[in-house]
Amino acid sequence: MTQLPALSVQTYTVRDDLGPRAGETLARLRALGFANVEPFNIVSDPEGLARDLEAVGLRARTAHANIVMLDREEVVAAARRLGVEAVIVPWAEPDRFRSHESIRELAGEINDAARFAAHHGVAVGYHNHEFEFATHVRGTPAWEILVDELDDDVVIELDTYWASVGGADVFELIPRRSTRVRYLHVNDEPPEDGDPPTLGEPIAGRMSEVVAVAAPHADLIVVEIVVDGDVFPRLERNARFFQRMLAS
Repeated sequence: MTQLPALSVQTYTVRDDLGPRAGETLARLRALGFANVEPFNIVSDPEGLARDLEAVGLRARTAHANIVMLDREEVVAAARRLGVEAVIVPWAEPDRFRSHESIRELAGEINDAARFAAHHGVAVGYHNHEFEFATHVRGTPAWEILVDELDDDVVIELDTYWASVGGADVFELIPRRSTRVRYLHVNDEPPEDGDPPTLGEPIAGRMSEVVAVAAPHADLIVVEIVVDGDVFPRLERNARFFQRMLAS
C-alpha cells in the first residue's frame, strides 16, 4: 500500500505570531493537528527554534533557506540541528529565467549546493513562483528547463497556486514529474480580490483533486496561507480539510 503524504504548514503563514510568541504559536499549530512545520528562517537562531519545536512535538522535515545565496555551511549546520531532510531554495531572480544559458547557470549553482549538502545528509530542493511557468524560452516554460538541468537528487517543491497563475496545468504536471515533485504547497482558500488571475488549469476549490493526483508520489503536503490579520481560523479549516482528506 502506498504511504500517504504527511501534512505540514509553512511558518510564513504565522509570520506575525512568531518572535517572542513563537513557542505559543507553534503549540497552537500542533494543537490543530499539524505534526510538521516548514520554517522560513533557520539560520538566525537554530538552537532556539529546535528547542521550541521539540517542546511541542513538531518536526521540520523541510525548510526554506536560500542555500545558493547564504553561507552554505551555516544553512546545512542549522538544517542538521533541526532534523531538516531538505533545504528548499525559495526564490531566484526572475531575470535568471530569461534564457537557457541563465537557467543552466542557476541550475549549476543549485546542483553545486546540493552536492555539498548531500555530504552532510541534507537534500536541496527548489520552490517555484509564477514567473518560472509564465516565462518561456523557445516555447518551453522556464520551470521545465530548470528541472531538466537540475541533478536528479535535487527535489522539487511545487507551489500549486503559483504554478497555475503562471499557466501550468498541475493535474497534468504532477503525474508527469512525479519522480521529482516531492512536496506541494497548497491551501483550500477561495481567491481574494486582487489575487492574480489563474492562467493555467484552475485549482481553486479543487484541492481534493490536486491531493489525489499527488498522493501516490508526494512526501509532504504543505499548507501556506498568506493573508493579513488573524490567520488561525483559516488554518483551522485547512487543517481539518487536509487531515480528513489524507485520512480517507
